[in-house]
This record gives sequence, C-alpha cells and structure tokens, in this order.
Amino acid sequence: MTAQQKSSAQLIYLILAALFIASLVTSNLIFQKFVYWNPFGWYEFKISVGILPYPITFLITDILSEIYGKKKANQVVVAGIFASFFSMLIILVADIAPAIDNSPVDNMLFSKVFGLSPLAVLASMVAYLCAQFVDIRIFHFWKKKTQGKHLWLRNNFSTFTSQFIDTFTVLFLLCAFNVLPWDIFYSLLISGFLFKIIIALLDTPILYGIVFLFRKKFNLKVGEEIKD
Repeated sequence: MTAQQKSSAQLIYLILAALFIASLVTSNLIFQKFVYWNPFGWYEFKISVGILPYPITFLITDILSEIYGKKKANQVVVAGIFASFFSMLIILVADIAPAIDNSPVDNMLFSKVFGLSPLAVLASMVAYLCAQFVDIRIFHFWKKKTQGKHLWLRNNFSTFTSQFIDTFTVLFLLCAFNVLPWDIFYSLLISGFLFKIIIALLDTPILYGIVFLFRKKFNLKVGEEIKD
C-alpha cells in the first residue's frame, strides 16, 4: 500500500469513528421521545427515537472489523465509551447551573428533557459494552470460520445477537431505574429488536457495497485487512 493510500485509509477511519461516536451520543440524548411506526399496516412498532441512529454504530463496527481488523474496531468502541461519559458529565453540570429569569429554556424544562440522560447513558453504556464486544467477537469468529467469505453471514449473525443483548439490557436497566414502567417492557423489547433486525437486513447490501469500494480502492483481497 502506498503512502497516499495509507493516508486515505486513516482519514476514512477517523470519519467512520466520528460518525460512530456522534450516533452513539445522539441516541443517548434523544431517547425519551417514543414513537410508533406501522409499515403497510402489518405491525405497529413502538420505539424510542434513540434507536434510530443506533444501528449505524453496528454497521460501522462491522465495516471496521472487516476492513481494519478487530483491534481498530475495539478502539472505536472504547472511544465511544469515553465520549458518552464525557457528554453525561457536561449534561450534569449544565443541569446544576441555574437558568436566568428570561432564559428560553428554564431549569424545569431542561431537567425534563435532559435530566434522565445520565441514567440513559449508564444503561446504554452497560448494554453497549456487552453488545458491541459481542458483535465484534462473533463477527471475527465467523470471519475466521468462513476464511473471509460469506460477509452476509457474519454481518447478520453478529448483529442479530448483539442487538438483542443491547435491546434487552438497556430496557431492563431503564425499567429497573424506574425510568420506564415494567408493563411496556415486553412490547418495547419486541418492537425494538424487530426494528433492529429489519435495519440489519436492509443494511447488508450497503455493507457489501462499502466493503467492495474499500477493496477496490486499497487493492484488498477477500478477508484481507488494512494494516498499520
């Protein structure tokens, strides 16, 4: 690989890492709004809007795992943890700081919107740690078993498993902290998991396309990774 290709690979890695961290932090900040989605009248999904950017994080870790390797994927996961806890710290300080009398957003409104964010971050981080490391481990297990072939298999196997762990863990902790009532636990679990499964299936051709472009740009063979 030429010096120019290495520079391009590093820039793309940083962009993917930035998108990953932005998606993760955003999902923790907007989780309190719940919506429904009824595609074609088949099934009514009841989901938090925080779930919308979350599948992007798993797509990105699969891209990083396939192209840059397990070590680089894990580094982005760790960076995401620090970014989330840093955002939680900023929110806690902002929540404590008193608002002026003519502030467009007063103390009560700010606390209502962001007051539960630290609990969301804590629940999300526990789920996130479990799910992301499971996702990366399963992805590389199947990559080794298939000798770098059948990308769809490791992408979906790793994502299905990790997304269930993530959905179950975060909802369980939010209910345990009394952020959400227990009587909606199962409906949110089923809706959240099914929604993520649909997104995972839909993003498989996107993953194939991105991996194809990477291999073409950097002259990579099937199963080959970009080395430092």
